Amino acid sequence: MPYFDTASAAPLHPMARQALQASLDEGWADPARLYREGRRARLLLDAAREAAAEAVGCRPDELVFTPSGTHAVHSGIAGALAGRRRIGGHLLVSAVEHSSVLHAAEAHEAAGGSTARVPVDRTGAASAAGYASALTPSTALACLQSANHEVGTVQPVAEVAEVCAAAGVPLFVDAAQSLGWGPVEGGWSLLAASAHKWGGPAGVGLLAVRKGVRFSPQGPADERESGRSPGFPNLPAVVAAAASLRAVRAEAEAEAARLRVLVDRIRRRVARLVPDVEVVGDPVRRLPHLVTFSCLYVDGETLLHELDRAGYSVSSGSSCTSSTLTPSHVLRAMGVLSEGNVRVSLPRGTTAEEVNGFLEVLPGVVAGVRATLGAAEPEPRAPVAESLEVDALGLRCPQPVIELARSIGSVPVGGTVTVLSDDEVARLDIPAWCSMRGHTYLGESPRPTGTAYTVRREL
Repeated sequence: MPYFDTASAAPLHPMARQALQASLDEGWADPARLYREGRRARLLLDAAREAAAEAVGCRPDELVFTPSGTHAVHSGIAGALAGRRRIGGHLLVSAVEHSSVLHAAEAHEAAGGSTARVPVDRTGAASAAGYASALTPSTALACLQSANHEVGTVQPVAEVAEVCAAAGVPLFVDAAQSLGWGPVEGGWSLLAASAHKWGGPAGVGLLAVRKGVRFSPQGPADERESGRSPGFPNLPAVVAAAASLRAVRAEAEAEAARLRVLVDRIRRRVARLVPDVEVVGDPVRRLPHLVTFSCLYVDGETLLHELDRAGYSVSSGSSCTSSTLTPSHVLRAMGVLSEGNVRVSLPRGTTAEEVNGFLEVLPGVVAGVRATLGAAEPEPRAPVAESLEVDALGLRCPQPVIELARSIGSVPVGGTVTVLSDDEVARLDIPAWCSMRGHTYLGESPRPTGTAYTVRREL
């Protein structure tokens, strides 16, 4: 069964498994102790730190291991903000950061700080100009991911780092999705990553803090990991994480070239094989193994279940696959379609046959889900009114858009259809539908129950 969700968690790399098993016998002792078992453990920890630091592009004494990538993000942001509290309490993040960064921002706001979100373009990319305009004299820290976790767009970290450095503001980089493919370029100040994203074991994160960056660890601390990550380290997992990072880096160039060809095939053929589909993210500046697309008139959760039944494990940023029934903050910030969203992220070793099999199955699965939802193209008919209001209250994605598609032919060209919906997803997906189908989105207005979205027919 092909596993196509390595952006969530990559399969354990053989080198990680080998290193983990070996270090279970040698790395069980306390590396802070001076007896021989402790010294052996310390040698393993130091070697792992040197290997990880080389891959990150920092000094070994700038890098610490944490219990997870999320822990690295939270402690890195909190420590940097605390270290620069005299500058101010203003935090800058991109609108498409990972939820761990946004949760850290929420905690900062709850403590009395302020946060500004830098917008992105339709490909999901932030810009140096956007950061430059958002910096203030009280900005203590700026955050920018190296590559987006949902759509794969690579961010201009080097350019943003230059802008931040000119303003004297440190830049924190979440490199979880990209570190296995190569170091993060540019003058970043802090960096976090997670081992299970590149094929290491879960439960190991990295936090790098450059020398000269003001940093004040928050919470209780001890003598371990420079006081930045207290507690006894899971040394076998740390060793396995460092060994697998070195191994995937050695394979990265060749594997990236091979997977990029397969992802390009998916990008091209999905657009041809599946009607009413939007492939999102930057087609060029992107991770080599990841592609995301959204299908009109499709319930995302049902689509993923059907693909799973067909033997393919994929994920989604669609609101319809979460319990919150709210649009993905990434897709919302990009202004692209969220319904029927599928993220395919290929693990190392994926074959052309596996990708071709997925492409053969996908059109039928999408058509089947659409048929179940009654989303077939309506028969052409004569318009019946200059304007029409459709009550879609209580209907969840993608039904409000399906109702709009069914109704647009009931008004003449230049006529309007207003969809009344209480599903927040409609705020994103109705404008995206208009863009895809060539109609004009006229805006929204509040109603006592729900929101009215108005569309003008153009074709």
